[in-house]
Amino acid sequence: MRKLRRQPAEARIELNPLIDLMTFLLTFFIYAVVMMVRVDMVPMELKQFATGQPAKPAPAATISLDTDGTLFFNREKVTLDEVAGKVKAARAADPETVVYLAVAYGQGRVDRAPLLQDVWDRLKDLGVAVNLVGKPKEGAAAPAAPAAP
Repeated sequence: MRKLRRQPAEARIELNPLIDLMTFLLTFFIYAVVMMVRVDMVPMELKQFATGQPAKPAPAATISLDTDGTLFFNREKVTLDEVAGKVKAARAADPETVVYLAVAYGQGRVDRAPLLQDVWDRLKDLGVAVNLVGKPKEGAAAPAAPAAP
């Protein structure tokens, strides 16, 4: 004899529609991110204030090394023994002084590597951060802004 009642089918969770929906959402958000336009700077006119003051750049001290091995401190010719004292005096006058080390490009009559190492070693003993100065390579990315102290 046949059964008159059917048994209800087992409930199932279908994953295919869920996967389709997630793929659609992922595609939409990837496309939305790609199409976003980043605004670097909004052009605007700044208001002038009576209490405003112009920004002052940090004081700088420059140590230059010429192609013939001559050392300069702020365009003044110095010896290797005087460099540390000059930097120390500049830092004592203003502790925010930034030290730059510029080495002339080109081949000279003197090997400047040992001299550069001596200068670097003497400045390291003072605890001074030294910034190297150079020309950017062609096609190089723009340098990052210096970190605030």
